Amino acid sequence: MLALLGVLTIALLLYLILTKKTSAVVALILVPVITGILAGKTTELPQMISEGITSIAPTGVMFVFAILFFGVLMDAGTFKPIISKLLRLAGNDPLKIVMVTAILAMLVHLDGSGAVTFLVVIPAMLPIYDQLGMSRLTLASTTALAAGTMNVLPWGGPTIRAASALEVSVTELFNPVFIPFLAGLLTVLGIAYFLGKKERIQFQSGSPIEIEISDTDEIKLPQWKFLVNIGLILLAVTSIVLGWAPPYAVFMIAFGLALVFNFPKVADQKERVDAHAKEALLMASILFAAGCFTGILKGSGMMEAMANGIQVILPEFMGKQLPLLTGVLSMPASLVFDPDSFYFGILPLLSSTAESFQVSGLEVGQAAIFGQMTTGFPVSPLTGSTYLLVGLAGVDLGDHQKKTIPLALLVTLVMLVVAILIGVIHI
Repeated sequence: MLALLGVLTIALLLYLILTKKTSAVVALILVPVITGILAGKTTELPQMISEGITSIAPTGVMFVFAILFFGVLMDAGTFKPIISKLLRLAGNDPLKIVMVTAILAMLVHLDGSGAVTFLVVIPAMLPIYDQLGMSRLTLASTTALAAGTMNVLPWGGPTIRAASALEVSVTELFNPVFIPFLAGLLTVLGIAYFLGKKERIQFQSGSPIEIEISDTDEIKLPQWKFLVNIGLILLAVTSIVLGWAPPYAVFMIAFGLALVFNFPKVADQKERVDAHAKEALLMASILFAAGCFTGILKGSGMMEAMANGIQVILPEFMGKQLPLLTGVLSMPASLVFDPDSFYFGILPLLSSTAESFQVSGLEVGQAAIFGQMTTGFPVSPLTGSTYLLVGLAGVDLGDHQKKTIPLALLVTLVMLVVAILIGVIHI
């Protein structure tokens, strides 16, 4: 009975989210509450919800302050000197231009927002690509690969969702895959180099172009402030990766320092917080709603009952290879499942099933973030950022997917293979 109710809960969640019958927040709250009542757990529901929210609270707090931290630094113009330098460095060499595109997208995507990345990178690079007769598909694809791989970062949406669904800290999930993540970034740079060489071969020599930086791109931040802000970023990221302090504490302190340092006036501080509050609140509400969902599914016994049922029908060799299978299918899964339905509906079940075969459920989550709405998000038809990317670049969605999907899958497989080689994921 509990297994059937669990299947019904996940099926309803997927149906409501994928068909857009309700928002993810509503589905994550109401669906498990209703099935929990049907399971006869009425009096236990508040306690289950409380436990689920408690387990997710640190991750939710971390995300809110990470968004505010990087948002404030961007508003202050911290990255403008770097962007200006990169654009001048690219000159009129197609190879350098494609490499700069990848580096610029990685840098801007530090805040974890695909929309912001595409809004900054594409308009900055598009005139250069057009002036040199370079392919806009190369621009779109390179930007997509760089932003998608950077989405694996601890404050990226997929990683935060995975940690929340598995009820583990983001550092516990991310730190072991740090080296595979770096391998993924290097692979993106390698792909950018390959695409740049192709563009260079096709490039017809002409008069050199001068890269003009508009007034909005002029370096307005004093150098000493720029250095302090960069130092603050490095200190925050180092503190998280090395485990010097919990991520939520790091970003709370870093945000406070960045806000006071760059915007000392109270009115300016309020304006900057308001500017980024919508995005932070939306994700935080989804995370806490997910706490309700996972809390009820696990507390009621539905998750365990489903895992036991799958264990009976799933061949043992497949059960023991669930992390590997999840990693291989993670990028293509982005074309079918949006991040909320996958990480809160599918991942907990995969993790519980893996554990029933004496396999680490955490490894399933780590394999998932190598592709599901990381490398896969800028090609998925389920995300608005994909349409923003192809719209800004002026390319066809189908052409973009045809060019980028095989390359995104390659980046995912490289990260997966490196994770296997260093023993993060066992086969």
